[in-house]
Amino acid sequence: MSYPTTIRVAHSPDADDAFMFYALAQHKVDTEGLTFEHVLKDIETLNREAAVGTYELSAISYHAYAYLHEQYAIFPVGSSIGEQYGPVLVAKTPMTLEEVLASGKPVAIPGEQTSAYLFLKLYCPELPTVKVHFDEIPQAVLNDEVIAGLVIHESQVTYTEEGLHKIVDLGEWWFEKTGLVLPLGCNGIRRDLGDELIQKICRVLYRSVKWGLDNRAETLAGCQEYARDLPEEKTDKFVGMYVNDLTLSITPEIREAVTLMLKEGYEKGIIPTLVTPEFVDFQTPVAV
Repeated sequence: MSYPTTIRVAHSPDADDAFMFYALAQHKVDTEGLTFEHVLKDIETLNREAAVGTYELSAISYHAYAYLHEQYAIFPVGSSIGEQYGPVLVAKTPMTLEEVLASGKPVAIPGEQTSAYLFLKLYCPELPTVKVHFDEIPQAVLNDEVIAGLVIHESQVTYTEEGLHKIVDLGEWWFEKTGLVLPLGCNGIRRDLGDELIQKICRVLYRSVKWGLDNRAETLAGCQEYARDLPEEKTDKFVGMYVNDLTLSITPEIREAVTLMLKEGYEKGIIPTLVTPEFVDFQTPVAV
């Protein structure tokens, strides 16, 4: 069977994604004859483009997977998982959820197909929301354009310095509710590529992430330009939150958490159909 040798890899221009793909982009690992073309776009845009199968391998939200499962399977390498942390609902002043609801004003969200939005709606379905680009959410809260905002990416480690106050960390809430990790983002692999090519891409991406973890200092330095002016120690903290051993493979706990979030999303009317997630089976190589 013939298959493409150039694989378009679409991911966010964020420090954690840059860390995952650094070794691949810098030709540090064996690509088994494949050429990889990197496409950098924000996650909400990638979710939309995945709906028409634009890229062979694309970062997507686990929430968005519910709408993309016919085109994509869940890739076993590269998931962003919160271990008792995740998107944070913040306000300009100390505030309770009840006070947010009583205001009648909307909460800023980074997109309706993000996992952050799904978990916010599981947490409190009644919250009115308005879409704001993710990196503009903190300022929208400070400018009183919204009563509160759901911050993701680097703002999860900087919001207190920006003068914002936590209402709830959805990763903490989810763990208290379920005892599980919080699945946020994954890589979707296009089903039409066939198992042979998918397994080859799995091996290559595993090598890239593993190389980054094994050569952390160099990789952190290489992805600092994508850290949106974070100091190096904050970049280190943020990357460590979302690129770790859970990034290398899909554990049984991750599978359980993804299945549960999609099931609850359906039962609460957030997701229109009940979707059973399909994960690519991949045997972690002994040597990379």
